[in-house]
Amino acid sequence: MLSKEALKERNTTFWNEFRKQMRGVKSSNGKGINWINYPTGVKDVYLRMQTSGKGCVLSFEIQPKDDGVRSILWEQMTELKRVMENEMGPATAWNEFSHRFSGRNVSRIYWEDTSLNFYDFKQTEAVKAFFKEKLIAFDTFYQEYKEILISLAE
Repeated sequence: MLSKEALKERNTTFWNEFRKQMRGVKSSNGKGINWINYPTGVKDVYLRMQTSGKGCVLSFEIQPKDDGVRSILWEQMTELKRVMENEMGPATAWNEFSHRFSGRNVSRIYWEDTSLNFYDFKQTEAVKAFFKEKLIAFDTFYQEYKEILISLAE
């Protein structure tokens, strides 16, 4: 088990290295992009990357204050499910009511690889490869359909 300081160093080192690795990768629209803080263009809609000793997860989270807006965005995503999964591969889960955060319902679509252990230094490149593959595939899908979500959220 790593100490608190070692965990912090591991996280900092990993995400800095990943940021550098992705720096030269352009979005499918040809523009530079901050892959670590993916710009969805929709308020309270996020693409998150999570790591642990039990796996790695890329999740698309919908959590607007207005539950009606969340519901509309979720419905649109379910209509785009086949297109999204053709681009990214099948999602691990589609949860319309994944959890609550700050009093809001959160809808969540996520891709997970439970064979990866973030804290096993031998798996560092595999963890980076997982995130890189999923981020690029997500971006290809999202750049095509984001205007629909942006217009629905307004």
